[in-house]
Amino acid sequence: MRIANVDGRLTIVTEAGGIDVERASGGRFLADPAAVYSCWAEFRAWAGSLDDTVDVTPIDEATLGAPSPRPAQVFAVGLNYGKHAIEAGYEIPEVPITFTKFPTCITGPHGDLPIPGDTVDWEVELVAVVGTRATRVSVDNAWRHIAGLTVGQDYSERRVQTLGQTPQFSLGKSFPGFGPTGPWLVTLDEFDNVDDLALECTVNGELMQSGRTRDMIVSVPGIVSRLSAVCTLLPGDLIFTGTPDGVGSGRTPPVYLRPGDEVVSTIERIGAIRQRCVDSAHAAI
Repeated sequence: MRIANVDGRLTIVTEAGGIDVERASGGRFLADPAAVYSCWAEFRAWAGSLDDTVDVTPIDEATLGAPSPRPAQVFAVGLNYGKHAIEAGYEIPEVPITFTKFPTCITGPHGDLPIPGDTVDWEVELVAVVGTRATRVSVDNAWRHIAGLTVGQDYSERRVQTLGQTPQFSLGKSFPGFGPTGPWLVTLDEFDNVDDLALECTVNGELMQSGRTRDMIVSVPGIVSRLSAVCTLLPGDLIFTGTPDGVGSGRTPPVYLRPGDEVVSTIERIGAIRQRCVDSAHAAI
C-alpha cells in the first residue's frame, strides 16, 4: 500500500488514482494524514478490505505534502555509510552519530528550497516512519514498528553545522524546507528486499550520489533498536537513516547548491522528490 498527503488529506495511492480515506471510510478515519499513525493497525486492516467499487480520483503531484507532516520526533543518523564517513574526513564509526532535524523543517516532496548560505549541501536518505509505539525493541522485532518508508533529503548548511567548539548538526540541518519527504509512504510488503534499496541524487541532471541501503553500517532495524533503547518512538516519528557518499562537501573542490539548481532524490520502488533552489529572504546565522 502507498499512502499520500494530497492537499492535506490522507489518500491511498493506486494505479488508477487516489482514494480519499475520510470519504471512503465514512468518517471512520480523519482526513488529517498525521492522525492515521495513532491507529495504524486498524487503518491497515480497513484498507485491506477495500474493493474495486470505491471512488478514485486523479492525484496532482504538485499538491503532495509530507506523508507524516507533524512528527513528534525526528531522528537522524550520521555517517551511516562507510564511504560517506571517509569523504567527510572521519573514521568509520562503531556507533552511528544521532541528531535531530527540528520538525519545522519537514515539508512535502516537491517545491522551492530557500538557500540561506553559501555552503548548502545535499544528502539523499531513506526515511522510516514509525507506525506503532516502540520502547526497547529488539533488532528482530524492529520492522514491526515501522509503518513504511519514504524518500528524504537531509539538506545541510555546512558552515552552520560546524559552528562553535562542537558541531551544530541539528541547527545546520533545520532551516525551512531542509527536510522534504515523500512522495508518499510505501508499506514494507511492497518491497522485494526491504534491506537493499537503490538510492540516488542528481543536481541539475548530474548524478551526484548512488548507493544501496544494504551498505548501511547499522541497518534500519538496528537503528530502531538503538534509538528505542533510549527514547520511546511514537507513531508518526521520522528516522532519517543516513546518506551514501557523493555529497558536495566531500568533493575537490567542494560543490554547493545555488539558486536555480534542481535537486532530484530517488529511491527504488518508492519514487522521487524534487526541489528547485531559490534565494532565501534570510541569511544563515
